[in-house]
Amino acid sequence: MKKFLMAGALIASLSLSGCGAIDTGTGEASSNQANPESGAPSIPENCNSSNPTLAVLLPNLANPYYVAMKNGFEDEGKSRGFNVKVQIANDDDSQQLSQAQAMLQDRPCALALNPVNSEPAAAIVKSANDLGIPVFNVNVGVSEKALSSQGASIVQYLGADNVDGGRVMGEQMLKDFGEDSALEIGLVTAPDQTIVVSRDDGFKEAISSNPNAKVVSTVDGKVQLDTSVNVTSAMLQGNPTMNAIFASTGPAAQGALQAVQASGRDVKVYGFCASEIPLTDSYPGCVAQEPEKYGREVVDQIHTFVESGEVESEILKPLKQFTKGQTPAPGEVG
Repeated sequence: MKKFLMAGALIASLSLSGCGAIDTGTGEASSNQANPESGAPSIPENCNSSNPTLAVLLPNLANPYYVAMKNGFEDEGKSRGFNVKVQIANDDDSQQLSQAQAMLQDRPCALALNPVNSEPAAAIVKSANDLGIPVFNVNVGVSEKALSSQGASIVQYLGADNVDGGRVMGEQMLKDFGEDSALEIGLVTAPDQTIVVSRDDGFKEAISSNPNAKVVSTVDGKVQLDTSVNVTSAMLQGNPTMNAIFASTGPAAQGALQAVQASGRDVKVYGFCASEIPLTDSYPGCVAQEPEKYGREVVDQIHTFVESGEVESEILKPLKQFTKGQTPAPGEVG
């Protein structure tokens, strides 16, 4: 992996086509963000205090994923001597931007950003860049195109290897049904989030080896349980011969399962895990992240950045795979 050096230039953008999990900026840093000699982001004065502030922005606490991540940030932050301040956006892009702007006025040591959606989050990164605050992006990537248009950049992205997770689920579906079986597949996705699109891309790549497998319908579950139930129910009604679903988030998987059960149809659900829901004949495979560990590791990466000025520009975490008869533990969630 490419190293980020304080003495080096700004981080170059990493293409989605390479790993599918990260969007970083290609714009130049503003003069008050950069070291005048190197052009690299400087370390804010707050980092030198006895209890430096770490600002954390999360989308919601309705999803168990973010409850676990919040715990990771707070526990590891305390261990590392940070004053961790967390704001929850309730899935509202404009609210997350307002929260960011308010937190940045206090000039924190760093900003850890899990965006509500990928494109609007670029404005948050730009606001941080203008104040010289380093941004560490976790889980939901910030849109590369939007970052470039803003002339903004992040220090690091940390998240799951999402392309591989989708690919693993596609391969599992083909294995279970048969390599050349006829498959009419529905996708329950979230097209406004780069990581979810990456999962879908990996899944589609895997099933492309079977000419008899096709995606017949795609719906937006918005990473929300109730929405996923409703859109999956409508998708099932409109596709009477659909026999499989790929759900690319935990709430989508849980919602798709509820919709399938209510329909009484024999449709198998694969995807990113809903925590603590057992895998069965109708839910034969899922992959899970460990968001509490992600929160902890981002804190560790910020600590390393402050201490040594050197961090990896991208960290992709492996996913845990579950099959029929297994149950993801609390904190193991898509």
